[in-house]
Amino acid sequence: MSLPALPLPDESRQPFTPPPEYAELRERREVTQVSCPTGMDAWLVSDYAAAREVLGDGRRFSTRPGPVGHVLAAYGGPDAPINGFPQMDGPEHIRIRRNYAPQVSHPRRLAELQPLVQQITDEAVTGMLASPQPFPLHSGFSTVITTAVIAELIGVPADHRHLLHDAATAMFTTSTTQDELRRALTPLWTYLYQLAAARRARPGDDVLSRMIKHTAKDKRPLTPAELTDMNGGLLIAGYDTTASMITYGLVCLLNAPGEWAKLRAEPDLAGSAAEELVRYLGVATGLFRQATEDTEVNGQPIKAGEYVVVAVQSANRDTALHSDADTLDVARKPGPHLGYSHGAHACVGRQIAQMELTTVLRALAERVPTVRIAVPPEEIEWKTGNVVHGPAELPVAWS
Repeated sequence: MSLPALPLPDESRQPFTPPPEYAELRERREVTQVSCPTGMDAWLVSDYAAAREVLGDGRRFSTRPGPVGHVLAAYGGPDAPINGFPQMDGPEHIRIRRNYAPQVSHPRRLAELQPLVQQITDEAVTGMLASPQPFPLHSGFSTVITTAVIAELIGVPADHRHLLHDAATAMFTTSTTQDELRRALTPLWTYLYQLAAARRARPGDDVLSRMIKHTAKDKRPLTPAELTDMNGGLLIAGYDTTASMITYGLVCLLNAPGEWAKLRAEPDLAGSAAEELVRYLGVATGLFRQATEDTEVNGQPIKAGEYVVVAVQSANRDTALHSDADTLDVARKPGPHLGYSHGAHACVGRQIAQMELTTVLRALAERVPTVRIAVPPEEIEWKTGNVVHGPAELPVAWS
């Protein structure tokens, strides 16, 4: 018998909600088998408790297949162009994360970065307000901010940031082949490898320089290849994911006018609004894992070697997390949602993404409170064939 296909979101029909098949599965706490777009069969986990269990147990559930190996054919497998940090388990993962995470998540470092994020955001808003209307928010604002922030963190000058765009586009497109991905990544990886050598000879105050300095004290310093992989991963992950959340989040807020009004009236809600949007919109394609031993989830036996898809967006709508989890509430006290994953592989750039989202939402609420979508809902162009969800472009206007 053929298995049912993994339910995937369709923003053109249901812009902000998980596929309807998840509601019944989640309510019954049912773990069922599905066929994934890349041809793999996997167990689908859709409720909050089971999703948190799988993501939090790195011993029973490995990330070796890649967190999106179920939807990106070019990402998984031993011959994939990327087989680095996101696919590591155990001591090796801990070693690299210990050298890397403090440079992008330590409170002192974040406090140092806040003025940079604020400056980049302020300049982007000023540029937006000086532009003709309708204004292309995604390409003219959201990606401008996230590209500048992440590139400034690493120390990549403006004339090399096109390498980031090309790599991210290839990386997140579901139809990209391994050869196409390798060709897109090679120029960026080559540049970062050379940049790491330059920073080693003449350190700056960027994340790459700080990583080189920090890892030099370790018993096993990060190799040039590891430094390249980590910073390349940070650049790609921080480029379109956060940009899409800015654009997608604004569409969501403007379709819930009461919530946008709350934020306009009280811009200090920007922090909770950012967390709520990540929870509400979630990781729509889910996260991929592989069982390392015979085990079970919600009473369903899962054999060693079998795959599991954790439906994060569905889990974040579970009433076990919030009694009104299907409601968007920008004033909600953030709970332990799974929008940034959970456990040892929780997003290492979470704090920076949260800072960017918070800063942007506050700036829009304060400086562009009359912003509106400039086309009818049915004319919004949504991304297709891409693991990062949201509008491909968003024309906006304001009074």
